[in-house]
Amino acid sequence: MVIAALLAAITLFFFWPGVASYDSLVQYRQLLDGRYDDWHPPAMARLWALFHGAGWQGQAPMFALQLLLYWSGLALFAGALARAGRSLAALAVLLFGLWPPVLGWQIAVLKDGQMVGALVAALGVASWWRLGDRRLPIWAAALVLILLGYATLVRFNAAFATIPLAFGLLGGWRWERPWLQGAVVLAATAAVLFLLAPINHRLLEARPSGVERSLPLFDLGGIVHHAGPTAVPQVPARLWRRAEVRGCLTPILWDPLGDDEACGYILTTLQRTAPRGELRDAWLAAIAAHPLAYAQHRIAHWNSEMRLWTPAIMPGTGPLSGSEPNRLGLASPAKRITGFQKLGATLAESAAGAPILWFAIALGVLFCTWPARSGPGGVAVSLALSALLAELAFGVVGVASDYRYHCWSMLATGLAVLAAAGARVSPRRVLAVLAGVAVVAAIVVVARSILPPALPPI
Repeated sequence: MVIAALLAAITLFFFWPGVASYDSLVQYRQLLDGRYDDWHPPAMARLWALFHGAGWQGQAPMFALQLLLYWSGLALFAGALARAGRSLAALAVLLFGLWPPVLGWQIAVLKDGQMVGALVAALGVASWWRLGDRRLPIWAAALVLILLGYATLVRFNAAFATIPLAFGLLGGWRWERPWLQGAVVLAATAAVLFLLAPINHRLLEARPSGVERSLPLFDLGGIVHHAGPTAVPQVPARLWRRAEVRGCLTPILWDPLGDDEACGYILTTLQRTAPRGELRDAWLAAIAAHPLAYAQHRIAHWNSEMRLWTPAIMPGTGPLSGSEPNRLGLASPAKRITGFQKLGATLAESAAGAPILWFAIALGVLFCTWPARSGPGGVAVSLALSALLAELAFGVVGVASDYRYHCWSMLATGLAVLAAAGARVSPRRVLAVLAGVAVVAAIVVVARSILPPALPPI
């Protein structure tokens, strides 16, 4: 605990007052104006407004919150391991918290950092009991639910990570029919996703921004890219051809299609010919008519997200070294952080930082620990499932390839390995997992070696 407190104090001082990105500026303007929309999480903006109303201006309070949640959770997780006689594993937890690709993004005041902080804090509280295979007291379970609830509200797809984690930490994976428990988890995830819009619009009073159009638009562009310019007749083929030539139909992210200066005419045409519900109908019709093109598009995007067969240099990988220029009073940390952030970028671009490698490790943890899913094994299973489902979801609902989206999954995987080290696992299973991970690592290394750097989309 003392070491964790020291690390928390050092990182708070070193990175103060945190990095404010473009998204941070947008949210800060909303709380200054008192007008919120659902493009960025209104739950985060409302919480930020409370700090601002209390006289603590700038991004510092949200930066302090996400870092303190982060280190508190790691401290509790490490403390539970130490209490079980696993001092080396406890120390490894705290050292892993310094992993530059993750910590480098955790200092950015973004929904991703808020989500990671809340999830790690929930894990730490629950693990104090769950690593010893004990039930949580009611107050602890309530705190875990509050933290998981906040994490769910700050990212539209966070439910894929939070729901399996909630089931594992609060109940465990001991149902006689695991497939039934899996079905319940998926149903609960779907229900939470359905409730997010009413919560944001009615409870948190955020105006609809049209953010829900990004996924259909991205998928329609991907289908056209693979099936041809006539695949989506709501937009003239000549406009699709123009977008293709301009490089707007990219699997990396959807933004060029929503950018007025790049290919915004695609969205304008769709809004005119297929407004609101009809856009969704056009999207579903295109998927039904061109399932192979849709599958190719989604696989290409997931590859981009996971950085499997991709070059080392990909847009949106390295953590930020300074805040977006602004006149809102959101300052940047001192230049001393530049070296650490550059190291984070280098490691993130390496094979060791590839999300697909951590995905393979999480799959291996699940394979090894599923037979012993109680105590440390149960915590490891919960973390592995949370990481795997969160990453798999990007294959269906992902619209951008930013590295920060994967920080929780990588962190959860590393902690799952440390938890699983205290469970009884088959040596043969471990060897099989090591072989599989080595194959994935080899593919990533080859790709990094032969592919040219990816150009950022328009």
